[in-house]
Order: sequence, then C-alpha cells, then structure tokens
Amino acid sequence: MFESSFTLLRDIGEIILTEKESIRFSIDAYHGYRYVSVRRYLNTDGFAGATRDGVTMTPEIVAAMAPKILALPDGDQPDGVIGKFAKRAGICIVASVSTFRGARGLDLRQWEETKGFTKKGIWIALEKLPEVKKLFQATIDALDEKADFNFEDL
Repeated sequence: MFESSFTLLRDIGEIILTEKESIRFSIDAYHGYRYVSVRRYLNTDGFAGATRDGVTMTPEIVAAMAPKILALPDGDQPDGVIGKFAKRAGICIVASVSTFRGARGLDLRQWEETKGFTKKGIWIALEKLPEVKKLFQATIDALDEKADFNFEDL
C-alpha cells in the first residue's frame, strides 16, 4: 500500500461545497519543507478523503499571492490572470479568474514551461471568494507563527 510522506502540520479550515464535498486549506511538511495545500475532499459512501484536485504552494508563494487574493473585491470579477508565482525552475502557480462550465471562479493552477497548464490545480466558485480570503489570511497568520519544532526532523 502507498504511504505518503506528507505530514499534516496545521489544518487551517475548509469551505463546504456540498454535504459530501469540501475544499481544505492546510499546512503540511514533506521531506523537511513546509507547503500549503489547497485540496478538494470527498466524503461519500464509497470514498472519504483527499482527491487529486488541488495544489501545493510554498510559503513564499502564499506570501506573494495572498495580498493579491485579499485585494480582490467580493462579487463579480473580470476573467484574467491575477499573478504568476514561481514554484521552482520551469514551474509556477498561476492564480486567475476564469469561466468553467458556465460558472465563474478562482483558479489556482500549476503551469510548466514545457507543457503549459497541468492537471494540478483547483477551481473555486467566485461566490466562495469571501471564505477563500478568510482562509488565505488564516494561512498567512499561521505561517507567521513561530514553530515549536524543526521541520527538517520530519
């Protein structure tokens, strides 16, 4: 059985989408590095847990992205890129407002120089933007707190 090396450090909060679906923000550690995870979770009769629908970001990406997300006015937004944030050489996270299946939303998606946009990402309906802003602020606050342990030990 596959075992993940991710360690949950802090559960920031969740956005309830339906009775069986939510989006969770968390801070995780992987091989001694902290990451912020924004991921869709399901709780159905056949499956309960994280899906592949999501994205991980370094604390530096979140620190650069959060002010741009927090500055968005609640309500309707024009389609367009909010910002591109480097993850590592040739890979970045693109935050944008886009239309998907006739609905408007905030898209956090990984982009690779050699492939373009990848499947790694998450789309959140704009009606949830006030909740997204609260979770981004809570994430920034949590990342600014002094840790009680050394991440390299994980």
